Amino acid sequence: MRSRINDMHLYYADMVRWRRHLHENPELSYHELQTSSFIQSMLENWGIELVSGAPGNSVIGRIISERPGPTVAIRADIDALPIQDQKECTYASKVSGIMHACGHDAHTATLLELAHWFTDHSDEWSGQILFIFQQAEEVCPGGAAGIVSSGLLDKVDVIYGVHLWTPFPVGHVYGAAGPVMAAADEFEIIITGRGGHGGLPHTAIDSVLIGSHMVVNIQSIVSRAVNPIEPCVISVGMMQAGTAFNIIADQCRMKGTVRTFNEEVRLDVRARLSHIVNETAAMFEAQATIDYKEGYPSVVNDVNEARRFSQTANSAFGADQVHEAPLIMAAEDFAYYLQKLPGCYMFVGAGNEDRGIVYPHHHPKFDIDERAMQQAAELLANMALDYIEKFDI
Repeated sequence: MRSRINDMHLYYADMVRWRRHLHENPELSYHELQTSSFIQSMLENWGIELVSGAPGNSVIGRIISERPGPTVAIRADIDALPIQDQKECTYASKVSGIMHACGHDAHTATLLELAHWFTDHSDEWSGQILFIFQQAEEVCPGGAAGIVSSGLLDKVDVIYGVHLWTPFPVGHVYGAAGPVMAAADEFEIIITGRGGHGGLPHTAIDSVLIGSHMVVNIQSIVSRAVNPIEPCVISVGMMQAGTAFNIIADQCRMKGTVRTFNEEVRLDVRARLSHIVNETAAMFEAQATIDYKEGYPSVVNDVNEARRFSQTANSAFGADQVHEAPLIMAAEDFAYYLQKLPGCYMFVGAGNEDRGIVYPHHHPKFDIDERAMQQAAELLANMALDYIEKFDI
């Protein structure tokens, strides 16, 4: 299989150049205007059809072979994050307070080069390929749901995507059948007590004390209500209250996240969380409200496509570079595509301790080993070509 794409290295310099251009010019979710224009111009330069009706700033290119065959979709996300770039490098973000801190610039550059490669090799495959450059992965409701609901994927047979992942070392690829990334929900709790003097607590209803009890009680859901073999995380990431050291706060506001893989566990945790919030507040004669928002569902890979990953990756890279992906508690709206279509979401190692590329995703010093882009492109090309070759028309 690898002999079919043994010239991918010829495209590597382009991937690096485009990735660095995008890294210097990041745009936030739902505001990817220049990024979208850049992508469109590249696709048009190669004579690739732009599919009309893509929602928002998403761009979808299509290549149609002269021979009949399946329709394969490959997706990249294009948005950046509201983080100040703290790297010292020539391609650091030029936009204050915004950076590509999750690798979406590299995903976009990889998919651009795949579109270029498949155009240059149009006589070597059959059917159609859609190249989906998706807006707004980082902010719910996300860009994937809109593309799915648009109907543009109704005749697609399979979909693939890759996340360059710095916790994994460069040169290694990861995939698995079933769940690979968590469902991610968020909640906001507002506790209303009664303010008072810090020296006279008996005359007040302390919202900070109640919030503290809630944080502890909430953790009992994971430790005592959820089956220990079911992964589940509840984190309270924000707690705000008070105006002075000697005033008992009348209101406490908390925000947090719930991460699960099992949909039944997800629903049960939501119900238990609401119960604990209400009962804890009542115990102290306070009032409490909870606003619970369901985020992206779990990313669940198709069994057959995960098997294809294992076979094609082993053939292309060797068994020592191919691994079963562990469960990852981060979330991804690629989940919506996999609810509609068979497909596989895979991970390509992009970290490199020897080069100091060790910072996690969403960190101000996040970077990738750019060689991972070539491996990602080869993996995606292998997956698409293998599907096309084995498709029964």
